[in-house]
Amino acid sequence: QVQLVESGGGLVQPGGSLRLSCAASGFTFGLYTATWYRQAPGKERESVAAITSAGGSTNYADSVKGRFTISRDNAKNTVYLQMNSLKPEDTAVYYCNANWREVVAYWGQGTQVTVSS
Repeated sequence: QVQLVESGGGLVQPGGSLRLSCAASGFTFGLYTATWYRQAPGKERESVAAITSAGGSTNYADSVKGRFTISRDNAKNTVYLQMNSLKPEDTAVYYCNANWREVVAYWGQGTQVTVSS
């Protein structure tokens, strides 16, 4: 059974940090590009950060560059998103996506991140 399970979301004050995790199972995670997306209320889902299958290349949305870091541990079938200097505009549901050559894609159920004082 294919699963992507996100964890680590929550409520944090502006300027704070959170680390999201996404644990994969049921497929060969190490062959897949992993991407974190987010969707804020009333907005479209957007790509936040992506990492290639072996972790050799990463890409970030301009809005999070220098604040967020994506990483992965293929031995643990897990991808992470370290989020620092969080802003209220980072509030959204964050989703994990695993993609193989644009042919196969899996999604997690999402985890809520709320940045508020």
